[in-house]
Amino acid sequence: MEKFESIETRLCKALLEKNMKIATAESCTGGMIAAKITSVPGASGCFDCGVVTYSNEQKTKLLGVNEKTLLKFGAVSYETALEMCKGVKAISGADFGISVTGIAGPGGGTPEKPVGTVWIGICGNDIHQAFRFLFNGNRNQVRQQTVITAMEIARRGVLGLDVDVRK
Repeated sequence: MEKFESIETRLCKALLEKNMKIATAESCTGGMIAAKITSVPGASGCFDCGVVTYSNEQKTKLLGVNEKTLLKFGAVSYETALEMCKGVKAISGADFGISVTGIAGPGGGTPEKPVGTVWIGICGNDIHQAFRFLFNGNRNQVRQQTVITAMEIARRGVLGLDVDVRK
């Protein structure tokens, strides 16, 4: 029987094998992705930094998200997710930036962006994409699904695979 490996372990192994580093820009997960990655022994060889930007002000100040982007599209958007991952990659110098921005609930949703709406962005040398998800469950479940999905997107990006896990 093959031993089960967590997604964070598989992500770190992929990064270490390719001699690459990742940085995270998190909003709705509040640092949970960074915490998962750094729970893996040897993560210092593949994790550069994690930035939690819960407010729009800090998304702009720390990650360079354009204020016009936030005004026009909102914090929970394709455009913001892309600017967040691009920003964290730029400030860290890591090979990959991964970003998450969403509405974990229980409040804050709208008909256009209901609770569970999450955008996950990935930025690398050859990739700059963001994907929309609508996760089900309570606040903790939405956040946990976001963390796992973001790490799988990152792992696929590192390995040069199709990163669209929605297929």
